[in-house]
Amino acid sequence: MSQAYPAPPNLRDGKLEAALRVLELSVRRRLDGLLQGNHIGLVPGPGSEPGEARPYQPGDDVRRMDWAVTARTTEPHIRQTEADRELETWVVVDLSASLDFGTAGCEKRDLAVAATAAVAHLTRGGGNRIGALVATGERTVRVPARGGLMHARGLIRRVAETPRAPEGTRGDLAAAIEQLRRPPRRRGLAVVVSDFLGNGSPPGTELDWERPLRALSVRHDLLAVEVLDPRDLELPEVGTVVLADPETGRQREVETTPLLCREFAAAAAEHRERVAAALRRCGAGHLVLRTDRDWIADVVRFAVTRKRQWSDPSGTRPINGGRPAVIR
Repeated sequence: MSQAYPAPPNLRDGKLEAALRVLELSVRRRLDGLLQGNHIGLVPGPGSEPGEARPYQPGDDVRRMDWAVTARTTEPHIRQTEADRELETWVVVDLSASLDFGTAGCEKRDLAVAATAAVAHLTRGGGNRIGALVATGERTVRVPARGGLMHARGLIRRVAETPRAPEGTRGDLAAAIEQLRRPPRRRGLAVVVSDFLGNGSPPGTELDWERPLRALSVRHDLLAVEVLDPRDLELPEVGTVVLADPETGRQREVETTPLLCREFAAAAAEHRERVAAALRRCGAGHLVLRTDRDWIADVVRFAVTRKRQWSDPSGTRPINGGRPAVIR
């Protein structure tokens, strides 16, 4: 039976160039024109760069008061802000061993590459630049931020061609995010693509990647793309199976009883909520992509929702109290 949703092309069948071309055409066909305007980005907003001062009007945010101009003119003035016309985007792509897995239309690794392609397309143009840090746990590949279609294609190819980490190699998302934070870069958009599975911290404590991500949010807008497979969330009752942790190499044979399946689903749901809560505390937009869903449709819904948040007639604040929209 054919699947009812378009999956990312297979990037492991020996025809990488053809697969990347299919991916580009799919992304451009369904995402073109999604974010029209002078300031293109997945997290649009009023901007943070200082602009001109103007007289204060009732309803203006007093936190934007320009006290120097107010003192000089003896009349209240506020400082307007402008959005950068050249956006610099950095993508942290987690390709640790836990993403070399998939039970639906593709592997999570393929979906991470597809998400990178979508971000590259949506932020390209108008002098914008995009760079990437690709982390496998064994190595980190850095692609400098540049503009242009050829660079975007080359970046996606570099991500897709990144060698898989050997089995038993533990990923380190926190270290990859920290590498993006140091040295400091110009303000822009930071995107983290990961399954956020290996947290390395016990329940009830802060996730190991939360602190560097929160520090990154001080200077950049954040977008977290969570890549999931159905087997990350639930186990089927199929009898005896061997469960393997690709980042440690440990294996365990278990009987998938109804009790075990319920406990697994509960633990998975608790971890997902823990990840979502941590991303909210960091102020990150949260986009969930799954290998068993139409990932491009999820990207479209997320981007449209974010755009509508900044279409408030008052033009001063997003809807929903500024909380990130989650597309599940």
